[in-house]
Amino acid sequence: MVEKDNAIEKFLLDIETELEQSQNTLSEVDLMLDQSQSELTKLTQRNATVNAHLQQIQNQIDSIPRNDIKVAYNSALDAQQRMLVMRSQLEKLQGDQSNLKKRINLYERFRTIVSDNEMPEKTKTGSNGSGAAMLEMMINSQETERQRLSRQMHDGPAQALSNFIVQAEIASRLFDLDKEKAKSEMENLKASAMGTFQKVRSYITELRPMALDDLGLIPTMRSYVEGFKEQHGVEASFTVNGTERRLLPYVEIMIFRALQELMGNALRHNQDQAVKIQITVQFIFDDNFVKMIVSDTGKGFEISKISSFSGLGLKVIRERVEILSGFMDIDSAIGQGCRVTIQLPVASSIPTL
Repeated sequence: MVEKDNAIEKFLLDIETELEQSQNTLSEVDLMLDQSQSELTKLTQRNATVNAHLQQIQNQIDSIPRNDIKVAYNSALDAQQRMLVMRSQLEKLQGDQSNLKKRINLYERFRTIVSDNEMPEKTKTGSNGSGAAMLEMMINSQETERQRLSRQMHDGPAQALSNFIVQAEIASRLFDLDKEKAKSEMENLKASAMGTFQKVRSYITELRPMALDDLGLIPTMRSYVEGFKEQHGVEASFTVNGTERRLLPYVEIMIFRALQELMGNALRHNQDQAVKIQITVQFIFDDNFVKMIVSDTGKGFEISKISSFSGLGLKVIRERVEILSGFMDIDSAIGQGCRVTIQLPVASSIPTL
């Protein structure tokens, strides 16, 4: 009986893993479908404009210079090729979307049937309420981080790779028609690849900065703030008070993730400001605790409405801080910027994750 229960539990875990992966992939495909549909609409409009111009040339072909006619026909061919490639990509994405939805539905049905009829009672009820609550918080935090990374990868490298396919297809078709234009397309493709390579390096750094393991939290935070300042053109400063020391690895990564989220929030929610915001990061070492204070001069918000925000960033940070027996305070008001304080104990009794 125990062996059967273990097999069922393992099967359920496998289903959950596959279901989660399929749901994440579906989210990416949905986003790519939206963008591809938007791009196809633009290409269709461009094709209509080019065809109208081509019709005008045909009506006046005797008075139009030969080179202008060649340019017009090449533009029409280019527009049609781009539109055909995008339609093909859209059809493939729609097929992927349909298959993923069927797969997710199948996994959900399997999960329901197995959970309701075969799941061991101890697994259904759980043996420790507080432990289950902490596990739920950790899973939610991990899932939100995965969603953020998935969104970044889709908006950056994934979309760029999709464009590479279109550009490569166009270049290959142009080689027999217009070698100069084909060469130009290849140069554009090379430039796009270089830009995407830089973005991928940036994402790898965000995933797990090597400096965090090698040098520690403070040098990594200082470097991140400087890089953020240069990349986004905002005023940002970083100061440290107290005697610097290494913290437990999971504490350091939690603090660094919080810094990334808080600075990112400050930038995203204040992009429409007439004056560029200033972000101040202060880190304090004490004998019994460490504290990080992230302040910005943005437009601020009403604290009472924080629960209605669509983003999960602040909620996830608070959950992680509470898991580590710390506390988080948010001080903000309309027109007065925002100040977030995170304090964590550094005693050896902090539970490991």
